[in-house]
Amino acid sequence: MTIADFLDPEHWLDPAHGPLYVQLRKRIETGIASGLLAPDMPLPPEREIAALTDLSRVTVRKAMADLAERGLILQRQGSGSFVAPARARVEQPLSRLTSFTEDMARRGYRPGVDWLERGLFLPGPDEVAVLGLAPGDQVARLARLRRADDRPMAIERASLPPDILPNPLAVTGSLYEVLGQGGLRPVRAVQKISAVGLGAAEAGLLGMAPGAAGLRIERISYLPDGRVVEFTRSLYRGDTYDFVAELRIPEG
Repeated sequence: MTIADFLDPEHWLDPAHGPLYVQLRKRIETGIASGLLAPDMPLPPEREIAALTDLSRVTVRKAMADLAERGLILQRQGSGSFVAPARARVEQPLSRLTSFTEDMARRGYRPGVDWLERGLFLPGPDEVAVLGLAPGDQVARLARLRRADDRPMAIERASLPPDILPNPLAVTGSLYEVLGQGGLRPVRAVQKISAVGLGAAEAGLLGMAPGAAGLRIERISYLPDGRVVEFTRSLYRGDTYDFVAELRIPEG
C-alpha cells in the first residue's frame, strides 16, 4: 500500500468521529505502528498531506505538531518531517514485582497515565472468585492507559477488595506506593501471559493497528499472610515489551 492509498480519506475520515486533526493523527499513528511508516522515513510535506486527505493546512499542521509532541515524528527545519527512530524495547524481568510507575522511572522514562475508570463498583464473577469477596461487597477498580514519555504502553485494569483500597481516588500515581503506606503492599504474585491480537478499541488506545500483536497479562498478587490483594488484567504493546525470565537448572 502506498502512502497516498493509506491517507485516502475514504478509508478512515468521518466528520462524526471527532476533531479532524485527531483522526489524522491517529491514522498516522496507525501507519507507524503497522510499519507502513517505518522509522526515519520522511513524511510527505504538509501541503501534500492536505491535498491527499482533503484537509486544510491548519488541520494537518495541528496533527503533525501533536505527533511531534508525542515523540512519534521529528520535524527538522528545512528538511521536513520524519518518523522518529525506533525506540529500544523494554525488558521486563518476571522475577521482580514492581509497579509500572517505579519501573518506568528507573529506566529513565517519564511515566504518565490516562484514567479510564476509577471508583467502587459492583464486582463481576471473576472478581468475586479471585478476591474472595462476600455477598454485597463492592470492588475497587482502577483502569488506566499507562504511558512512558507520552507513548502509550499498556492498558491496565486492577481490582482490589474495598477494605484494601477504600478510596480509589487516592491513587494518582503508583498503586503500590499507596498500598505500601498502609502496610498492604503485595510481596508475591502469579502471572499468566498470553499472546493476543488487539481489538479495535484496545488498538486505538495504544496507537496501534487493529489486530496488531499484544500481550495479555493476568496477575494475582498476595500479602505476606497469603491473602489476595490485587487482581490485574493488562494489555501490553507487543512491539514494546520483552518479558524475561531467569531459569535455573536443578543440581543433581
